[in-house]
Amino acid sequence: MAQASSQNKQPKTFWNEKNREALAAYGFLAPFVFTIVIFFGYAFVRTIYYSFTDYDLFKTPNFVGLDNYKNILTEQLFNIALANTLLFSLIVTTLQTIGALVLAVVLNQKLRGMLFFRTAYYMPSITSSVVITLIFIWLFRPTGIFSFVLNWFGNHSSLILTFLVVGALLQAAQVMYDRSKGYPATAFDPAFLFTSVLVGLVITFILNALNIVRVGDLPAQPLNWIATREKFLGIIPYPLLVIIIQNTFTTIPTLMLFFLAGLQGVSKSLYEASSIDGATPQEQLRYITIPALRPVTFYVVTVGVIGTLQMFDQVSIFEGANAPLESTITLAFYVFKKAFDPSGLPKIGLATAGAIFLAVITTVMVMIQRRFVVSDTGS
Repeated sequence: MAQASSQNKQPKTFWNEKNREALAAYGFLAPFVFTIVIFFGYAFVRTIYYSFTDYDLFKTPNFVGLDNYKNILTEQLFNIALANTLLFSLIVTTLQTIGALVLAVVLNQKLRGMLFFRTAYYMPSITSSVVITLIFIWLFRPTGIFSFVLNWFGNHSSLILTFLVVGALLQAAQVMYDRSKGYPATAFDPAFLFTSVLVGLVITFILNALNIVRVGDLPAQPLNWIATREKFLGIIPYPLLVIIIQNTFTTIPTLMLFFLAGLQGVSKSLYEASSIDGATPQEQLRYITIPALRPVTFYVVTVGVIGTLQMFDQVSIFEGANAPLESTITLAFYVFKKAFDPSGLPKIGLATAGAIFLAVITTVMVMIQRRFVVSDTGS
């Protein structure tokens, strides 16, 4: 009996089923691994090597130790690029994450024609970034549409303020009166809101007709948003602010898709149970939607941080539109300028040192946000 069972056992060989499956998997991975090793691993090692040398692509690299890192840390242009990069990354990542989440929640509603709106909102993401940048440069030129809109609001600010104050007072009066009667009126009750808007418009029109509230007659003043070194609130250079607006506008739709996909996996029973318990839409968003989307939020923030730290193309185009270099330069563009210096020989040592510095900053920022945003694995 024991002899028969031993004969049924097959000898262990290397070409068993488990090893054949593993070998097949490695075979499929081989092209990708080869690409990573040659075009990324080898390039990264060479970048580290060149960062310790004085090299201009023509002469033999001369080892200089940490001189390149010392030089860029004391260079004014590098410090400006570092400040612009961190400022840009912080603002854009925050705005695009919040905007994408809000847009996904809105587009997740089951309403007629929602597919059209989903498609329309996604259009900016598939348009060429060069084309979008040129459009924004045209919008923000001194006599562009944005300057015209600001001038129009400046002249009509008294009318707008009158309408808002009258409408707010009417809305508050209606809500307070309804609540005094014991009815559960909300601050933005649609019926009251319609009445407040309509009466507010009529009162504003009458005050304007009686010349009590007048439209201003300030002449159109060209606003320079591109070719300027001035800063918004003394912090953000105006050209960089335009790039922030453009980048946020074009990246929100893509990140919205990730949140929208994540919302499909949130159980509807959670919202139904919370509605029965009297939870408001704001409370559902805070206590159900946002916690359920933590893995997606981790991915969105990671992609946003990496993308904003490596922003390059918009800065290059804005430089061609006469924007001052120090008003738009980022670390990625700093590396490009040093590697392809139009005023002399390439400074590959400084460029690679800047690239290593950018890689370290990217890694640190991703690790920091990983610490505060719970990922899928709970790490």
